[in-house]
Amino acid sequence: MYDLTIRNGTVVDGTGSAPRPADVAIADGKIVAVEPQITAASTRTIDAEGSVVTPGFVDCHTHYDGQATWDPVLEPSASHGVTTVVMGNCGVGFAPVRPGSEEWLVQLMEGVEDIPGAALTEGIDWKWESFPEYLDCLGSRSYSMDIGAQIAHGAVRGYVMGDRGARNEPADPEDIAKMREIVREALEAGAMGISTSRTIAHRAIDGEPVPGTYAAEDELFGLGDALRDAGVGIFELAPNGVMGEDLAAPHKEIDWMCRLSAATGRPVSFALVQVDAAPDLYKEILEISEQANREGAQVYPQVANRPTGVLLGLQTSHAFIGRPSYDALAHLPLPERVARMRNPEVKAAILRETVDFDNQFAEYMGTQLHRIFVLGNPPDYEPGPERSVAYLAAADGLDPDDAAIQSKLYDLLLEDEGKALLMFPIVNYSNGNLDAVRSMLLHPAGVFGLSDGGAHCGSICDASMTTWALTHWARDRSRGERLPLEMIVKKQTHDTARLFGMEDRGTLAVGQRADVNVIDFENLRLQPPELVTDLPGQSRRLLQGANGYDYTICAGEITREHDEDTGARPGRLVRAGK
Repeated sequence: MYDLTIRNGTVVDGTGSAPRPADVAIADGKIVAVEPQITAASTRTIDAEGSVVTPGFVDCHTHYDGQATWDPVLEPSASHGVTTVVMGNCGVGFAPVRPGSEEWLVQLMEGVEDIPGAALTEGIDWKWESFPEYLDCLGSRSYSMDIGAQIAHGAVRGYVMGDRGARNEPADPEDIAKMREIVREALEAGAMGISTSRTIAHRAIDGEPVPGTYAAEDELFGLGDALRDAGVGIFELAPNGVMGEDLAAPHKEIDWMCRLSAATGRPVSFALVQVDAAPDLYKEILEISEQANREGAQVYPQVANRPTGVLLGLQTSHAFIGRPSYDALAHLPLPERVARMRNPEVKAAILRETVDFDNQFAEYMGTQLHRIFVLGNPPDYEPGPERSVAYLAAADGLDPDDAAIQSKLYDLLLEDEGKALLMFPIVNYSNGNLDAVRSMLLHPAGVFGLSDGGAHCGSICDASMTTWALTHWARDRSRGERLPLEMIVKKQTHDTARLFGMEDRGTLAVGQRADVNVIDFENLRLQPPELVTDLPGQSRRLLQGANGYDYTICAGEITREHDEDTGARPGRLVRAGK
């Protein structure tokens, strides 16, 4: 007798094979049969008629490092078919930590990943010092999904070098030897890899770049030697120039990444996006990666499947912050603030003012109003120009000048009683569409990533990318060619799992871990993000749900049923090489 049988569904098995009718049987947390028709008895049966059956999604780029110490559910990812997450990306994390330096790591994470420091301070209990002890703490807990953790270069550098490391001073041979040993011990304890950040866009709350941003090759290769010594793990990074800050940097970065992978025999995965300053640069990096892989390296660009930017709104950020008449209202509860802002005299006062402090982001927004779009319901992450603030202002008969557009922006922020959100894409939207993203997704080395699940709590909610990949790329896209459903599923199951050495999941095959989604694909729908205050200390974050996940199954247990958490917690810590 099986524990669970999923019958009459359309199986998309994660291998890239075409969808096919099949039943899936599960016993003892594993898949034991995938056949056209399974008739044996089962403790529970799911009728998946009309639904798509896929492996559980593996999100390899998240930042639940703190949240995983207090939250067994791990939203927003839990709502989007994710059954395994990998955290510890971008060189920031919470272990190792010297007693007394906990707040420094909190501020580092808050600055880089926009996770409220108050939530981290209140939520984390700090029952560890070393990274193996941190893994043991995570390993004692149960979750709605599996979790894996990388060790972060920033934390290691600070632990070994103290203030010198935090200030990005050069590491000497003794420092590098100590870092190598700490990373090796972490990998042997089960760390999924080592991560670092080299982009100046990543800064602590005090403005200091992440420790390791300017690390020389001897330090980077020292970390790589730990990977080679342990024989497991990946080298993950946000490279210099990833945000277009130095257009010469990406070629230099890909050069040492290829050499490091070849020297260590370990994979390297790096963030790759399209930047406005050089909208075709990503093509060159993809070509170099493909050539390096043909020559024996393992270099994998990690790409997002939609634009990355910020969500603008009265509850997040917008262009009127810093104007005196708005700031005088900013403390008010949202309903009262909206009511006051609807007063024509208040609106006129705010619109005629300028920001009274140095706010480069607000100034930048002021030059990009044609690239701020209504997000809508359901959310549209590939909007055409007709959804831009500038177009909507013109459609209202307003003169196409800055003042008219700002007036329209003001009105749009007040919609939905002040809860409306606008999308301001920063990367991956240079051409006003996602054709460049499609090219990245089609590249043989390109891997789904960069969801930043658990991070950027007040400005982004991209943990929903797994759902949007299905709805947009495989079903709804109207502004260009779509992508096959089987390819989309493979990219976020088999490929992400194998990149991190997880051979036991990512496909629906006999012997694989029973991580499964049963999805009402035709009716799958992404909800708009909404701001909630449910983090420790009543800190805020954006959450985004979905409708259409009939069942999400982790290790053979149903964790979500018809988009609702069941309370089952079969998820555990995944240790690399174990």
